[in-house]
Amino acid sequence: MADYRSTVRSAEALGGAIARLRFERGLTQEDLAEALGVSRRYIYEIESGKPNLFALRLFEALRELGAHLEVVAVDVDGPDR
Repeated sequence: MADYRSTVRSAEALGGAIARLRFERGLTQEDLAEALGVSRRYIYEIESGKPNLFALRLFEALRELGAHLEVVAVDVDGPDR
């Protein structure tokens, strides 16, 4: 997989980054849901950036502090896993 880095300033952007990484790893939403022990619908909601109180407050706090999140892809089969 190619290196991937994305600045994330919203739940929608975070969901998009997760969807991209999942797709690049050849996983379906069902595959990821099963690996995490959640429903496929939950994965869909995350990837869609469905608003929830945690995400809203998280990104509000980051904006207030002048910060953002960054998603960086790592080798999931590497020694740090």
